[in-house]
Amino acid sequence: MDLIDEKGRLFGLINVIDAVAVFLVLSLLVVGIAFATDDGSPPQELDSRNVTLDLGSQPSYVVTAIDVGDSYSPSANANLTVLDLHLSPQGSETRVIVLARLSGVATDGSIEYNGAPPRLGRELTIRTGTYNVSGTTRSVDDDFDTGRTDILLTTIVDGSVAEAIETGDTYRIGDHEVAHVDTVSVYGTEDADRKRIAVGLRLRTYDDANTSYFGSKPVQVSTELPFRTDSYGFSGTIERVGTTQQRGTPTTRTITVRLLDVRLAVDESIRPGTSESTRGDTIARITEVDREPVTVVLTDQGDIYERDHPVNSDLAIRAELSVRETTSGLVFKQRSLQRGHTIVLDLGSITIRATVVEL
Repeated sequence: MDLIDEKGRLFGLINVIDAVAVFLVLSLLVVGIAFATDDGSPPQELDSRNVTLDLGSQPSYVVTAIDVGDSYSPSANANLTVLDLHLSPQGSETRVIVLARLSGVATDGSIEYNGAPPRLGRELTIRTGTYNVSGTTRSVDDDFDTGRTDILLTTIVDGSVAEAIETGDTYRIGDHEVAHVDTVSVYGTEDADRKRIAVGLRLRTYDDANTSYFGSKPVQVSTELPFRTDSYGFSGTIERVGTTQQRGTPTTRTITVRLLDVRLAVDESIRPGTSESTRGDTIARITEVDREPVTVVLTDQGDIYERDHPVNSDLAIRAELSVRETTSGLVFKQRSLQRGHTIVLDLGSITIRATVVEL
């Protein structure tokens, strides 16, 4: 088919003059619409800012839903994207702090996000198909200030818990590791079923105003913190911050302790070679035992007599102890070791309390 036939029609359908007229009218309409919608202002420029949002404590079903890469657009030219998460225990729930990128229309030195610039204290919402949470803006344009803090945690736990703790154990919230065991020491107490533990932990913490936090609690000496795994859990008191090690240098010291008025059944259980051991480490080992009969005073018709007790004895016990030497003196099983102090030795078949008489 010819483009223009012998009658001057375009493709045999419409007169060429009419087609040109229609084209001109459409062009004028397009130009008119462009002029009507153009207010003379330049196109809006978009920019972004990073903010830290404190979502407070959240239940586990919300925590497991939040993930890096989640995004929310509350209005035109406004978008929030989750860049990183900080999770830590807070009671029965989890404290959630989010690093997010806000995108919005650029203003003088800032942006407009959903009608206002990001400001400290402003509440922002993250809404996806699976969750809806709100948080308070804690910082703008700052780095997400998280890190690792080493601590030494001490407490007394059931023997089964003490036996279960191993270096490398992790405390996890969802897929996130929030703490792991770096060191562990276990010591006997007066109760054979209870053990004193000193556990070195490496915590993932959040820093605010030069203070590190684990959950809502500041990481400082005397603060009580939890540790949980799938098989055990405990809470302890922070004894040291900045290290997972106990104070002082480990060494061995031979001491003498005295045990008075010991019954025969107890006496027979205390022999050279008996020891206190935990997790394969010898904490104390008896090397020598000296026995003296207990002297008793009897009276008969006004006369006073001294006699040896037929069963009970006073014991002087020599023992090698695994101690730590610190600038303030010796420490045994997390306790100061001095003359006159009482120490507890868990010898397996028996637990004794004895007074230190010689270092």
